[in-house]
Amino acid sequence: MLVKTFGSALSGIDAIIVTVEVSITRGVSFFMVGLPDNVVRESQQRITTALENTGFRMPGRRIVINMAPAGIRKEGTAYDLTLAVGILAASGQIPGADLGEYIIMGELSLDGSLRPVKGALPIAVRAAGEGFRGFILPEQNAREAAVVSGLEVYGATRLKEVSDFLSGKRQLRRIMVDARHDFMQGVKEQGEDFSDVRGQENVKRALEIAAAGGHNMLMIGSAGSGKTMLARRLPSILPPFTLRESLETTKIHSVAGKTGANHSLMTRRPFRSPHSSISAVAMAGGGSVPQPGEVSLAHNGVLFLDELPEFQRNVLEVMRQPLEDRMVDISRARYSVRYPAGFMLVASMNPCPCGYYNHPDKECVCQPGMVRKYLNRISGPLLDRIDIHIEVVPVPFEKLSQPDRAEDSASVGKRVAAARQIQEERFAADPALHCNAQMNTRMLGVYCKTGSACNLLLKNAMHRLGLSARAYDRILKLSRTIADLEGSKAIETPHIAEAIQYRSLDRETWAG
Repeated sequence: MLVKTFGSALSGIDAIIVTVEVSITRGVSFFMVGLPDNVVRESQQRITTALENTGFRMPGRRIVINMAPAGIRKEGTAYDLTLAVGILAASGQIPGADLGEYIIMGELSLDGSLRPVKGALPIAVRAAGEGFRGFILPEQNAREAAVVSGLEVYGATRLKEVSDFLSGKRQLRRIMVDARHDFMQGVKEQGEDFSDVRGQENVKRALEIAAAGGHNMLMIGSAGSGKTMLARRLPSILPPFTLRESLETTKIHSVAGKTGANHSLMTRRPFRSPHSSISAVAMAGGGSVPQPGEVSLAHNGVLFLDELPEFQRNVLEVMRQPLEDRMVDISRARYSVRYPAGFMLVASMNPCPCGYYNHPDKECVCQPGMVRKYLNRISGPLLDRIDIHIEVVPVPFEKLSQPDRAEDSASVGKRVAAARQIQEERFAADPALHCNAQMNTRMLGVYCKTGSACNLLLKNAMHRLGLSARAYDRILKLSRTIADLEGSKAIETPHIAEAIQYRSLDRETWAG
């Protein structure tokens, strides 16, 4: 008897429907074809034991399973339930009339219970698009899949529940999620707030500009000056997630298996802070079974790299392409996948090995040339992609002990949101552009026109401060964002003057 069940494979953050054909005929053997990997092949032992522990039997006949399309590699344990249901239907132990209406996915334990799978959300999106009636999957993944409208989602805890549902003996509880309501409730949740930070007004201003224009930022300061504390509060002033951004980000985390059990949509922008010992593959993504890396997990959010010079050089260099293209392409011999990687890079570093170069109270003990050598651990092309360089000075006791709270994130966020709205209208004709940081050289000539006074100020700054040529475009982009924050249509000299302050590392005199 021949029966077809349906599962799904993942390609990047998208899903592909997989048809599982199970044929049981005379003989005694078991064959699985259609490019399954070793993990899928091992499912025979899990399925056999789970069937026996659930009151069913593994047919002692010739079983041939084909997973189509055969040219796509099938990986992981999520096909266990798909295969088990197909075997039960092909052997006549459960009816198979309604199998074509459902996507069925789940990992089987030996006792017949179901374990969660990765990629439930993109699979549900594909199932709805292909016209399937429902999606049967482990209960832990059900809320994640149920955010997709037009698809009946059923969460199960055991193989027996699924077989009884398909046999008409019981009803599985349909999981219903009001995605918009859950999203709006989650957006209102408060996290870390700018009002917790005492002093550092100049750095908070720089973070506001970075958030308003989507600019990458590097903070240089000694240990304990508040760099990490400030960076962790950056997501609190970024514009709230749109439903589209939330869906896209949740798909990435779903593929990586990081959404958590019984969760639906992500409602807060991600903040990823990998350790400096991270590998290049973990940063950019990849592996024998390609998975999203940190640059993709930070999509629509913030990637924070603490102690930037301590990261391996090759790890930092793999970020250059994602910073430009906002995408990561992972190529293998037979296929390639693409993950979104539109993130804001925020990094921090000590100014020198001892950490006290330019410290107001403590003397640097580094030998001549060590400060420049320490900075040179970061390549010029990577620094070229960071718009804001700012020095962070430790907060004196007088400011730390002040009882008054600083401006909160909600107030700062309103100004950021207003500036982002101006940029959305400015770049409405180009859907790939969202903020000033993404402008190319041609666009600078259109949107960053400056008068004679601004040009004179720029010329003097380039000569007197020894600014490099690459600083010119960055200063114009920052000036445009500062003008947007003030609601000014034209770039004025105060905007240029402030932007020049945020190019510390471009000065020839910095680090000797």
